[in-house]
Amino acid sequence: MRTPVLSLAAVVLVVAGCATSGASSQGNAQPPEPPQHHQPTPAPWVDPYVNPTPNPYPVPIDGTSTDRPAVNPYVNPGRDHVSTFGLDIDTASYAIARQAVQAGASPDPSTVRVEEWVNAFDQGYTAPLEDTFSIMADGGPTPFTEPDEVLLRVGLKARDVRAQSRQDAALTFVIDTSGSMAQQDRLELVKGSLRLLVRGLTQRDTVAIVAFGDNARVILPPTRATRQDVIVGAIEELSPGGSTNLEAGLRLGYGLARESLTENGIDRVILASDGVANVGLVDPDQILAQIKRDAGAGIELVSVGVGMGDYNDALLERLADQGDGFYAYVNGPDEAHRLFTEDLTGALQAVALDARAQVEFDPDHVSAYRLVGYEDRAIADQEFRNDHVQAGAIGAGHSVTVLYALRLREGIGASDRLATVRLRWTDPERGGPRELARDVHAVDLARSFRETGPNVRFDAIVAATAEVLRGSPWMGRLDLGEIAATARDDARGLPPTGEVHDFLILLEELAARGR
Repeated sequence: MRTPVLSLAAVVLVVAGCATSGASSQGNAQPPEPPQHHQPTPAPWVDPYVNPTPNPYPVPIDGTSTDRPAVNPYVNPGRDHVSTFGLDIDTASYAIARQAVQAGASPDPSTVRVEEWVNAFDQGYTAPLEDTFSIMADGGPTPFTEPDEVLLRVGLKARDVRAQSRQDAALTFVIDTSGSMAQQDRLELVKGSLRLLVRGLTQRDTVAIVAFGDNARVILPPTRATRQDVIVGAIEELSPGGSTNLEAGLRLGYGLARESLTENGIDRVILASDGVANVGLVDPDQILAQIKRDAGAGIELVSVGVGMGDYNDALLERLADQGDGFYAYVNGPDEAHRLFTEDLTGALQAVALDARAQVEFDPDHVSAYRLVGYEDRAIADQEFRNDHVQAGAIGAGHSVTVLYALRLREGIGASDRLATVRLRWTDPERGGPRELARDVHAVDLARSFRETGPNVRFDAIVAATAEVLRGSPWMGRLDLGEIAATARDDARGLPPTGEVHDFLILLEELAARGR
C-alpha cells in the first residue's frame, strides 16, 4: 500500500509540519527589497534552465557508507511548471552532523540532506481542527540568494490524535546485537531507549523483540505492554557479539509482525542498527525485495540509526523510505528521549498513507524554481493521482517543511498567484484518496529578510549551512563564516528555543574550523 518512492522536481518548496512561523502579510507589489542585514557574498547566478554540474559529493570518508543523488537544478516553469514529490519526515542527517561535530570532526558532505536539517526543528505550525492537514506558506528574500530571488516555505501539519483514542499498536523491534554494536555503547543506548518507549504504551498495545547477529532469534514473542517486567527483562538479555545478518533480522521481524497483525490498527517494525550488514544479503535492493510485500500490507518500517565511523547512513535511509516509515538517528540520551517518547509514540498512528505533494508554479510570475533538498523523493508528475504509486506515511501531529528557491518576474502584484500546492493521500481509516489544495500569492512573501517571521529566517540559515556543507554548486562563494555572521546579527530575531540555541553553537563551531 505504501512504499516511499518519493521524488522531488527541481523547485524550492518547503513543506513543514509545524505551526506557521508568523509570515509577514506584507504585500509584494514591488520587487523584494535586498536584505538589510549582514550581506554575504551571493552565489553567482547561473542560467536557471541549465542543469547543475555533476554530483559534487566526494568519496565517503571515515567509513560511513552513503549514496547521495546530485543537487536539484533550477527549472524553467515555462518548460516544466509542476514539481511532484513524496512527503518525508526523516531527521537523521542533522543528528548525525551534530554527533560528528561533538566528536571533533566535520560532517561528511554525503550525509548532509538539507530537508532533514530543516525538519529537525519545530516550526510552530498549528494543527488543523477538522481536516487531516493544515497548509501554510510564507517566505521572502534572504541574504543567501540573489536580490530578486526569494525563499518560499510551505509548511504542513498533520492533525493530532489523543492518546486514548489512538488505534492499538503491534510493535516488533528488530535489534542489531552484532559485535559492532558494542562500540560507543550503541546497544546500551538502544536498550535504554526501549525502556523509555515501553512506559508510554497502552494496555492494548503489544511488543515483540527480535535480535540479530550471525543469525536472528526471537527474544520476546508478541506480549501485552502491560507486562512491563517481562518486556524489560527481555531487553536486559540483549548483548553484543558476532556479525551483522540484517536480512535474517528483518525476515524474522516481519514474520512476527505478520503473526500479530492488527485489524485496522498500527503495525510497525522498528529496526535499531548501525546498518553495517556483512552477512546474508547486504545490498539494499535485495533486502528491500524481500520485505516489499510486507510494506504493501501496511507494516511500516522505522529505521533507528546508532553510532558513527562504520555507520551505514545510506542503507538505513533507503530501508525506511522503501519500508514506508521514517529514519531517525540517536547517539545520546537527549536524542533517544525525544525519539522514543515523543516522535515515535506520537507518530504511531498514521493519519495519511502514500502522502505526496504537487506544486504547480505560474510561469507568468515565476521565471525559475529550485527545490532545496528532497533529491531522492521525486515522483513523476503524471503519477500524482496514481494511487498505486507508494509514498510516505505521515503520523499524527507530525509536520513537514519543504523549501523552494524562486526567481520572480518583474512587476508582479500582491494578489498574483505564484503557485498552487496540492496534497494527496490515502485515508487509513476511511480508505480511498483525499486531496487538499492551497494557492500561494505574492502577498504571502515578505519584502525583506527583516520582515519575514523568526522561523523563516532560521530555516534560511539552517538550509544555507547544510547546502554549504554538502557542497551545493548553487552556494557559490558563500562560506560558513558569513552565515554565522548573519545569524549573530539576527540572533534576537530567531526563535528563542533551546534547539535553536544549540544549532547556533554548532554553526559557530563549524565556522571557526573553516568548514
